[in-house]
Amino acid sequence: MNETTAALRLRRAITRTRQATRDRAPAGCRPEEADGVRGTFATDGALGFDPFPFLRALHDAGSHAVVIGQVAGIMHGSTELTGDLDLLWDGTPDEARALRAALAACGCTELPDLEREQTGYRVTDACGDLCTPALRWGDLDVTPCLPRAEATRDPEGFTVRYAALDDLIRMRRALGRPKDHRRADELAHLRRMDRTPAERPPAEGGGISPRRA
Repeated sequence: MNETTAALRLRRAITRTRQATRDRAPAGCRPEEADGVRGTFATDGALGFDPFPFLRALHDAGSHAVVIGQVAGIMHGSTELTGDLDLLWDGTPDEARALRAALAACGCTELPDLEREQTGYRVTDACGDLCTPALRWGDLDVTPCLPRAEATRDPEGFTVRYAALDDLIRMRRALGRPKDHRRADELAHLRRMDRTPAERPPAEGGGISPRRA
């Protein structure tokens, strides 16, 4: 895969989000109130959603935070849109300083409590959760997801780190909500299609087709 492919997928998805929500009025539903089926695209978080300024600020601040959730899914080829940006970070003081610098640079007026294993944040045009490996993820230890993360180079000259495909599938399965199973199925399908014919497992009943929300 070209080093810019994942970033370009995300840019195309943000354009689609903008087009799909152009005529949608705010409904008073925040991303943290999203249901377990439709996800945050159905909330007001999708209105004006643009994670790129924050992603660039993370790069400029020297952060090693890893994109997870549906933004990472999109970067691997998922077609489902989203309205928030979730990040996994290591919980260290150095990384906390980098996160605070990036948040402040993007208009965050109330810095989140980074002592917590999971905390929400809001910057201009994006919001989401900042999670450390201390957060319970079902029975899954997500600590190894940090060093295994992949990286993509945005055409504007910054790098974005995002969860590896197999790790993202495991994270989805561990969470187990309806949208997680649906998106894990789609990602698993993408994984199979990415393998060479010799690497692909035998088809069972024609294989699994991606399901849409």
